[in-house]
Amino acid sequence: MKVDVLLGLQWGDEGKGKIVDVLSPGYDIIARFQGGPNAGHTIEFEGLKFVLHTIPSGIFDPQKQNVIGNGVIIDPFVFKKEVLQLKSKNIDPSNNLLISKKAHLILPTHRMLDAVYEKSKGVLKIGSTLKGIGPTYTDKVARHGIRIGELSGADFQQKYAALKETHQRIIDSFGYDTSLFKIDGLDFLSYETQWFESLETLRHFKHIDSEHFINQSLKQGKKILAEGAQGTLLDIDFGSYPFVTSSNTICAGVCSGLGIAPSKVGKVFGVFKAYCTRVGSGPFPTELFDEDGTLMRDEGHEYGSTTGRPRRCGWLDLVALKYAIMLNGVTDLIMTKGDVLSRFEQIKIATNYKLNGTLIDYIPYDDSDVEASLIDMPGWNDDIGKVTSIGEFPEALNRYIGFIEKETETPVTIVSVGPDRKQTIFR
Repeated sequence: MKVDVLLGLQWGDEGKGKIVDVLSPGYDIIARFQGGPNAGHTIEFEGLKFVLHTIPSGIFDPQKQNVIGNGVIIDPFVFKKEVLQLKSKNIDPSNNLLISKKAHLILPTHRMLDAVYEKSKGVLKIGSTLKGIGPTYTDKVARHGIRIGELSGADFQQKYAALKETHQRIIDSFGYDTSLFKIDGLDFLSYETQWFESLETLRHFKHIDSEHFINQSLKQGKKILAEGAQGTLLDIDFGSYPFVTSSNTICAGVCSGLGIAPSKVGKVFGVFKAYCTRVGSGPFPTELFDEDGTLMRDEGHEYGSTTGRPRRCGWLDLVALKYAIMLNGVTDLIMTKGDVLSRFEQIKIATNYKLNGTLIDYIPYDDSDVEASLIDMPGWNDDIGKVTSIGEFPEALNRYIGFIEKETETPVTIVSVGPDRKQTIFR
């Protein structure tokens, strides 16, 4: 058996959570392999809506095992809120959620550091979610981090205090009045108190050597789906650096984030929106600043599920999409939010970039000065939210999908036409 992978091909927010929820009946195990509470995976069904930040999106099927892998970082405060959200709807994640002992903890001072670093950048800020992601991964690489497996150690409090002191010295060096900084609306001491209380929720779950569990499960013939967070264009190495996240969001991150060999990767499902969105700073060649951009944002409810910030919106970028397909070895494309474009009589797609007057078909090292070269396509101008089969697709939608398949040389096997899990069409 091999591990199938599902990840985003744009700047995140592609609708991965919904698709994992739809595909999970075909798998035994759903495993998150990177990122942390900067993720916001939204799942809607039976009139209910959930936003998951750390817990894998297969949690709604009690027959499926869910794993938070070693490549994930966890904020106990956020994790507890997720657990309580699920339990309020009679879903108990403690029955089918396992947590890697090697996953790292996000401390309250990691979040304070994140805010201080972002403030210090001024107009050059990267648009951080302020969830402590960067500082936590920094400590992980610098070998200062605290892992889940240390929660049961007698010296946990000592390690926490030492790392907090290190962080505090850095924070103090910036000279800001940190009493004015809030973490999820709380002053630091209140947040820290609740953080420690939340550790008890985290301790309630089973902590495992996840790399052994995953590989043993493969030997036993179990089907595993690895769930990515953020998107390819936010990858720490291949995204639009420095406006990126702090982990490897591409398929290669599955190997280090779950502990599997490259030869164990099977299908790679790449999720993309029928258009593009981005939260925070950084290049966005197809970004719209006119009425079309506003309409796209309103129709798509394009506001961050983690931060609530309005997303920047623009036309589909095939140059970036082909780049993401190349990096990930995508076998199946999944297009979401096709219904959002139903209001447009004309749709544009970027097929090339212009750089210093020259037409190029790739993302250059410095993509801040590229200009999107767009073509026009007829829109379907029809509500597709109620279609139940590809036979009901407007011809203009079929042409749009066909053009994407031809340009990317990759099949679009699933089309999402609305937020509910039932609004999913297999092609």
